[in-house]
Amino acid sequence: MNLNRIALFDFDGTITTDDSLIKFIRFVVGDVKFIWGIATLSLMLITYKLKLIPNYKAKQWMFSYFFKGMNEQQFLKVAEEYSLNHIDEILRRQAMEKIVWHKEQGHKVTVVSASIECWLRPWCDKNDLDTIATKIEIKNGIVTGEFLSKNCYGIEKASRVKEAYNLDDYDYIYAYGDTCGDKELLELADEIKKRANGSEGDTD
Repeated sequence: MNLNRIALFDFDGTITTDDSLIKFIRFVVGDVKFIWGIATLSLMLITYKLKLIPNYKAKQWMFSYFFKGMNEQQFLKVAEEYSLNHIDEILRRQAMEKIVWHKEQGHKVTVVSASIECWLRPWCDKNDLDTIATKIEIKNGIVTGEFLSKNCYGIEKASRVKEAYNLDDYDYIYAYGDTCGDKELLELADEIKKRANGSEGDTD
C-alpha cells in the first residue's frame, strides 16, 4: 500500500552545521563590516542572550542594520549567489542522506525555517524541496528591513505548515529539528527526529 507521507525539516542546525543568517551577512558585507556591525549591535545581542528581548526582535534588528535600504535586485542577486554557491559548504551529510531517502520513498519534503526565504528558496528549488520561511518586506524596489511575515520560529512554524498543507491528507508525518524553536513543528509529527541522525523522540 502506498502511503502519502511528508517530511518537515528545520534548516539551521538541522540540515546545516552553522547559522545561515550569520554566514549570509558575512558573505554580503565582508568581515570588517560584519565585525563592526556586531560590535555596534552588542548591547542588543547581550539583551537577547539574557532573554530580555525575543528571538524575532533580535533577528529583525540585525537584518535591518545590515540590509535596510539595499536595492531589491542587488539583494536578490547576492541572496541567490549565496544560496546556490555557498549553502552546500555548511550542510550536514546525515541530513542530506535522510532527505535523499525521503525523496526516494516518494515523500513530500519541506524545509520549514526562520531563515529568510530569499536565500533559502533557490537552494530548496535546486534540491526539489518545498520552502516555508520568513519573508521580508520590499517597497519600491528597496529592502525596508522589516519582515513581511512573522518570523518562522516556534509556534509560527506549525502555523505556516498548517496554512500550506492539509495535514489530514497525509498518512504519516516526519519532523526533524534541533532546538526549542522547533518544538511546535516536531509536535505535528508521527515520528520525531533530532538533526536527522536517527535518534527518536527528542524535541529540544
